[in-house]
Amino acid sequence: MAMPLISPQTSRPTLVPVPTRPRRVLISTDTYPPDVNGAAVFTHRLATGLAERGNDVHVICQSEDGPAKATVEDGVIVHRLRSAPLLVHPTMRVTVPARLDRLVNAIQPDVLHTQGHFVVGRAAMAAARRNGVPIVATNHFMPDNLFQFAHIPAKLREKAGRLAWRDFIRVYSRADHVTTPTPLAAGLLSEQGFEREVEAVSCGIDLTRFHPRSEPKAWARKAFGLPDRETVLFVGRLDEEKRLDELVRALPYIVNETDAQVALVGKGNQREPLERLARRIGVGDRVFFLGFVPDEAMPQAFAAADAFAMPGVAELQSIATLEAMASGLPVVAANAMALPHLVEENGFLYEPGDVIELARHLTALLTDTGLRDRAGKASRELALTHDHQASLARFEEIYAEVGR
Repeated sequence: MAMPLISPQTSRPTLVPVPTRPRRVLISTDTYPPDVNGAAVFTHRLATGLAERGNDVHVICQSEDGPAKATVEDGVIVHRLRSAPLLVHPTMRVTVPARLDRLVNAIQPDVLHTQGHFVVGRAAMAAARRNGVPIVATNHFMPDNLFQFAHIPAKLREKAGRLAWRDFIRVYSRADHVTTPTPLAAGLLSEQGFEREVEAVSCGIDLTRFHPRSEPKAWARKAFGLPDRETVLFVGRLDEEKRLDELVRALPYIVNETDAQVALVGKGNQREPLERLARRIGVGDRVFFLGFVPDEAMPQAFAAADAFAMPGVAELQSIATLEAMASGLPVVAANAMALPHLVEENGFLYEPGDVIELARHLTALLTDTGLRDRAGKASRELALTHDHQASLARFEEIYAEVGR
């Protein structure tokens, strides 16, 4: 930008460049690393990706250990709000509700991009509205993801789900632009009574980090302490809606046909029940719990596997499945929510609960090298349509569209 100024020597207007600051994006989220879940991973990559593209990025999230603080993390200014343990789930924390007007006034964002409608997102949206800041809202919410944490009995979940959607609609209707990762997820919002237009913008993945590896799989397996045998990988929270018991129960059928094992990356409250199940059905020595794996080591985790399994039934996109596909792995996934959009010639779908079908598909991939290679190449081709740079560029366009 340039503006005319009067030169003292000539008294004629001259154009003097006046620097303009980068776009300032405020992202609000109830979950952010070190939290490990799809929304946290997406939000972190969104924030750091926007910063790498020259935006001035701030994140408001809960403190991971209690006290409020502000730090610079990966080029992003992270404002962590005071938090306390969640009574119904002591390993999780919740932000203490507060008005965020002072913080929003101090940051002076050009746009707020909220990732949820819970405590932080709700407070940030209210402060943005009071201060005239346009709001972009991305939905990662499914009631199924909350039922286990709230300990809601199965017979009450349908009613609780309706109430949860009603609350979501009330909050997100205040946004200027709403997005969600897939067309199916956008359709779900419409089915639940959300009357606003919803744009599908893929979460995206870094195709330069996640790609097929040429080194022997034995090397990657050794790095994670895995025996050198055919490996089925899962990445995500070890929680109820992921239905990992189906994967464990499928393993004995697979082992009848080939020397195989399952590796689970992630943490969650289902680890102990899954360990007990594996021991009870005789595969305790073939189910490996790798725990938390840092993001920088995830490409090597995918390199250790021959196939990827996603039994979850509440996936609005599944970043982990996309990363597996980008890494050249064939996929077997539940025929539920958005997962069918990720599985074509690159693997198989199975009906949730049908352990025999799950085992049959995984066995086919593990015992047929040609099929596995063809499906892996198809996975990579599909993943190429989800480049995160394209997603970041679209979000920047949306910010400009709603901007003041």
